[in-house]
Amino acid sequence: MKKIIVAIDGYSACGKSTTAKAVAKKLGYAYIDTGAMYRAVTLYFIQNFIALTNPAEINKALEAIDISFHRSEKTNANETYLNGLNVEHIIRQMYISDRVSEVSALPEVRRAMVAQQKAMGKRKGLVMDGRDIGTHVFPHAELKIFMTSAMQIRAQRRQQELLQNGQMVSLEAVVENLAHRDYIDTTRKESPLVMAPNALLLDNSYITPEDQVVYVWERAQERIAAAQLA
Repeated sequence: MKKIIVAIDGYSACGKSTTAKAVAKKLGYAYIDTGAMYRAVTLYFIQNFIALTNPAEINKALEAIDISFHRSEKTNANETYLNGLNVEHIIRQMYISDRVSEVSALPEVRRAMVAQQKAMGKRKGLVMDGRDIGTHVFPHAELKIFMTSAMQIRAQRRQQELLQNGQMVSLEAVVENLAHRDYIDTTRKESPLVMAPNALLLDNSYITPEDQVVYVWERAQERIAAAQLA
């Protein structure tokens, strides 16, 4: 059976990763969290005091970064490793969220990560979420989804996520962070966040996570069926 690529793009805190993970599991496909990749790069840059205005320093740092995903026996979920160390919990901290859009907007960083992401998708059978998956990483993906949600709902979801990780952050601070990230994501010169012309819009403001997974999975089944006839 022919396999496809499912590209899920959208704004921060729209539930892209949650949906992508669930869809990948139902399809029996690999799941790649590109947001985690950029967060891992951000962590490395912060820890090593990399100047974001120095391209030579940035490129040298990128050569020293190895990002991989390994399934946890405890949670049965993919976790992010940076140079052999599990950084899954650290990269979800608010101080990483405050910097990740700035780091991911750097052309050198995006080119390095996109090259890795494209290599991951050569065999298809992949669900990948991010900001430019359907427009830049896999412009020929068989299924493209663009997710959005009302700002207040996004902020409440992110605040709850942070609380579950032991971080108490005011709703106002979360809204400010998301608005800042939206601005950088949509205005950067290197592959900005935009909806691909042939993507399906999924506004999940008032639908359950289960319903949105079903929606994407059903669309994927349609594309898989079409692929068999191609």
